[in-house]
Amino acid sequence: MNKLLIIMVSLLLFSAGIQAFATDVTEEKIVYTINGLGKAEYNDLGVVDYQNRKLKLTTFHTIVTGFKDLEKIYSDPETGLPFRVERSISWPLSKEYITEEYFSETNSLVVKKYKNDKLVKEYSYKAKGPIHNAILLPFSLRKEGDFQIGWSFDVRFLDEYKITLSSIEEIKVNAKKFMAYHFTSEPPKFEIWISKDKYRIPLVIKGSSGLGYTMRMLSHLPDEK
Repeated sequence: MNKLLIIMVSLLLFSAGIQAFATDVTEEKIVYTINGLGKAEYNDLGVVDYQNRKLKLTTFHTIVTGFKDLEKIYSDPETGLPFRVERSISWPLSKEYITEEYFSETNSLVVKKYKNDKLVKEYSYKAKGPIHNAILLPFSLRKEGDFQIGWSFDVRFLDEYKITLSSIEEIKVNAKKFMAYHFTSEPPKFEIWISKDKYRIPLVIKGSSGLGYTMRMLSHLPDEK
């Protein structure tokens, strides 16, 4: 399951535009199911003071059988670029703490892994462009205007992908029908359905690599009117 979750997070990274999104979604909460085995909860906590900076704070709490992961994500409220991520991970017999430090000026990322407050591993990554955070990625599309079928952009993280709006279609999620933007990747690794409304809710996120995974929205607050 650890590899599955890492794949899920890694494949969700992409960049978006810089146009302003009209809707204020501070205090937004979205709950997802994951493969019918667990749940994940996204919370937008607004702008906070952190290390003498005004940063947006988002949390993402994943609970799957035998696994818990609480992520605190600090990002630039203007650009949406991540600044720091703090992850507290729990297994039945162990706990881990991971930090991710993003350096937008050098398009680089440093990941540190701790056990019992001791640094055990450190990784460094560098990309050809800005590195975004996996959890924030679908929400970054809120900075775009109206989409047209065929619209595309490049993903930059450990690998590179081209993401394309393949269709606009009706899907049913949690007994409710939505018109949704359907994005696919090349090479084919994942699909994302985002609601075609002012909220731009990531409704379904599906990955095809490894064991595969599907995240489906259970609830959204504030509710769409």
